[in-house]
Amino acid sequence: MIHFPAQRRSPLSALSLRLAAAVALVLVTVTVVYLDRDGYRDVNEDGLTLLDCFYYAVVTLSTTGYGDITPVSHSARLVNVLYITPARVIFLIILVGTTLEVLTEQYRTGRRLTRWRKTVKDHVIICGYGTKGRSAVSALLENGLDKSRIIVVERSGTALRQATAAGLVAIEGSATRSATLNDAHVKSAKAVIIATDSDDASVLVALTVRQLTAGQVRIIAAAREAENAPLLKQSGAHHVIVSSATAGRLLGLSTSAPPLIDVVEDLLTPGQGMALAMRSADRSEVGRTPRELDCLVIALVRRGRVVTLTDPAGAEIETGDMLVYVRDDRPQAATTA
Repeated sequence: MIHFPAQRRSPLSALSLRLAAAVALVLVTVTVVYLDRDGYRDVNEDGLTLLDCFYYAVVTLSTTGYGDITPVSHSARLVNVLYITPARVIFLIILVGTTLEVLTEQYRTGRRLTRWRKTVKDHVIICGYGTKGRSAVSALLENGLDKSRIIVVERSGTALRQATAAGLVAIEGSATRSATLNDAHVKSAKAVIIATDSDDASVLVALTVRQLTAGQVRIIAAAREAENAPLLKQSGAHHVIVSSATAGRLLGLSTSAPPLIDVVEDLLTPGQGMALAMRSADRSEVGRTPRELDCLVIALVRRGRVVTLTDPAGAEIETGDMLVYVRDDRPQAATTA
């Protein structure tokens, strides 16, 4: 099942409000009739009880009108003209409006689904919307990727609601199933990020994605244990990030070189001051050394391979190179201050 970001009040909320309005209208009508019950005549000629007033209000507002209870006094008939008749019209509007609300919502959802299926392309699929998945989405958004090009695949209802609340399209189901990935249009995706809770599930997802896309879609996977990284790569993952090994290395650095931790946190935390970025080399920069540029270049990406500045091949920028550099990531307000 595909869940779209909520753009308006939910149908259940709308129905609840309409139901509350209908019940309130009935209660007000019962009160009005009960206060003027002496002006009504019952076929039994025994007067109107509170139950009779409820009965009269319901059959009148629903336009059933059996005629066994009728207004006979001038005041009762005046109340029927000035209040009961308009209330009957409002009651019908509430009922018809509720039906139209449901039908309109279904039609709107169908139209959105059809339009989405026609336009979704070059998107990023996030398999798992836990801590790692949410962080991956944040990084994608920080790098300028539009929310409409991010699709979350998740089984947890809570995570699905969090994803749609964040403005993302979410697909309910297991990413290990081909049908679920096909619903996410995996064949036309730009990349698949696997951020599941277990390495076993990550391997199955990577195998399924590779089978469906014939290895044409880039797969990035997170592994909890370093020993599972080779297995993920054999399963089709192009890049594997070992979360436990990375965390352990940072913990080691925090004791031997504490300032390095501050630098790494600065680079990984948005809006703190520094951030890693990548761009294509301009024509004017071709033939120059990376250290001559105004920006702080730390590496080159040449034909899909990372070239460090200590490598002799990285001494000069070539046509087609991508520059990996450190940019100023401070808020604009702080920059202009």
